[in-house]
Amino acid sequence: MPVNPYLTFNGNCREVVEYYADVFGTEKPQVMTFGDAPPNPEYPLPEEAKPLVMHTNITVCGTNIMFSDVFPGMPFQTGNNISLAIVYDNSDEMKFYFEKLKADGTVRMELQETFWSKLYGSVVDKFGMEWQFNYASCEVGK
Repeated sequence: MPVNPYLTFNGNCREVVEYYADVFGTEKPQVMTFGDAPPNPEYPLPEEAKPLVMHTNITVCGTNIMFSDVFPGMPFQTGNNISLAIVYDNSDEMKFYFEKLKADGTVRMELQETFWSKLYGSVVDKFGMEWQFNYASCEVGK
């Protein structure tokens, strides 16, 4: 069960990940934008969100590093723009860890099925660290 760093940027994620891909000689990253997500009439997507990066990743020295832009209107502070992502194929263990972290933490998104994952959720633990849980592979294009 890998734990992956997840870096968040304020509108310049594509530039950042392409720069890191060039520096470390990785393949050009595949990018999923917020505009690529299936539309939801209950939550219309603002135009300024559509070109922003919802998710991308590269592998640097054997470590999968994931990236995204913050959604318009969400808080952003350089230096606090990292979370840890658990990408795993055991939903029972994921639920167990999520429940333990949530007991003294704050849930950002309950564990649930999404269009990109059978099970996804996000919780900020009692120390302020965000943990994302994603069933199996969350790589773009898989």
